[in-house]
Amino acid sequence: MHHHKSVTERFFHALGFEVLAIAICAPLGAWLLGYSLGHIGLLTLMISLIAMSWNMLFNLMFDHAQRRMGFDRTLVARAIHALVFEVGLLLAVVPLAAWWLDIGLWQAFVLDIGIALFFLPYTVAFNWTYDHLRERFIVRKIRRTQT
Repeated sequence: MHHHKSVTERFFHALGFEVLAIAICAPLGAWLLGYSLGHIGLLTLMISLIAMSWNMLFNLMFDHAQRRMGFDRTLVARAIHALVFEVGLLLAVVPLAAWWLDIGLWQAFVLDIGIALFFLPYTVAFNWTYDHLRERFIVRKIRRTQT
């Protein structure tokens, strides 16, 4: 079952994804990299704003591709979704991280690979869970309107 997502739902989907990611990544990044929580927190927020915008655009394109090609949102489809999303995000984040942390592009790239290794399973898990909870909510809503 697949129902069209409104712009508002897309926004809250992306917002929930990013808020949880910041809550995990800012303290973990500060601890692992040896920067202050404020310094890493601001970088995480900037990356989050980029990622949230990319998330909304990318998911719109993903939904369009699904309608056009007719595939199901299987675990494999979600894994491909996460991988392609992360590659696009990497192209935006590496220069930002290099500038903000005053490190070279190669170091920022290696750092981003580490971040992507966290976000690949996080993205799959978050979206898989979101899709299943959303479907349950929609089915429950349909049943209520039928009674």
